[in-house]
Amino acid sequence: MLIDTDIYQRVLGEELRRLRTQRGWTRKELGERLQSGLSLQTLATYELGTRQCSVVRLAELCLAMDELPQNLLARVHGRLFAREADQVRVDLADVVADEQPELLPLRRWARGRLAAGGASDVRFDRTTLDQLASLCDLRTEELLTRLRNLSAAAL
Repeated sequence: MLIDTDIYQRVLGEELRRLRTQRGWTRKELGERLQSGLSLQTLATYELGTRQCSVVRLAELCLAMDELPQNLLARVHGRLFAREADQVRVDLADVVADEQPELLPLRRWARGRLAAGGASDVRFDRTTLDQLASLCDLRTEELLTRLRNLSAAAL
């Protein structure tokens, strides 16, 4: 399994930003909760994935947001390596924005889930993919390829 460091940093940054925004905090408010000084610019570069974050800094950021670092890293790994386990991670916003006519049933479901306040980031296992493929009148492997292409385009 190879790690693309640029993509890894970007996904880690997205997860840090998601944690902060879920709490309704600005970067400044998060910075005030840290035990060590951190400029807003540095925090922004972590969230954008353009700067590497040390393990100690990552732990400090996570703990300031009442999140265990291992849980944050598990989400990052889930997003990056879900393909390894015959699963696909999909951002439903990407499905809604896509215009492939074959994915219309999935697009309708994704719109409904997002409208109801459901999580945008989902992971489909093989059984779910089989059922979705049937709804979309596609072979499972064809649906899997299309969903992976959507996920890759978003990265």
